[in-house]
Amino acid sequence: MLNAFALSLLLAPRPLPAAPPTPRQAIAQVLTTQTAAWNRGDIPGFMAGYWHSDSLVFIGKSGLTYGWQTTLANYQHRYPTPAEMGKLDFSGLRITLLAPGAAQVVGHWHLARPGVAAGDLGGYFLLVFKLVSGQWVIVADHTS
Repeated sequence: MLNAFALSLLLAPRPLPAAPPTPRQAIAQVLTTQTAAWNRGDIPGFMAGYWHSDSLVFIGKSGLTYGWQTTLANYQHRYPTPAEMGKLDFSGLRITLLAPGAAQVVGHWHLARPGVAAGDLGGYFLLVFKLVSGQWVIVADHTS
């Protein structure tokens, strides 16, 4: 025979499982995770938001870069210390779904770098996201 406590546990409403994030929420979370990794000086953690593929493309002021490993090496070369990395902030984000499993993000980036001779850096970006193996990842990055 069940006691009153056991019966109350059986009859208590159960919380519903959380709904999966929308594509926009999942993409925004990738950017939030990247920002946190960058701001703790973790470039490989920042790169976790990118497609780990030789087909990743990064377009910057120096031209085209292909591949995850090459992009990682470029970031590590350009930002060798936490002071050079500064503190990253994204703003003005506009996430647009292009098709199921594809999206673009346009926004502004800013690196606050007090004490660095070159000073703060900033510009604009356009990211192309793709849903790969259930994860939203950046497959193309054009940053100016």
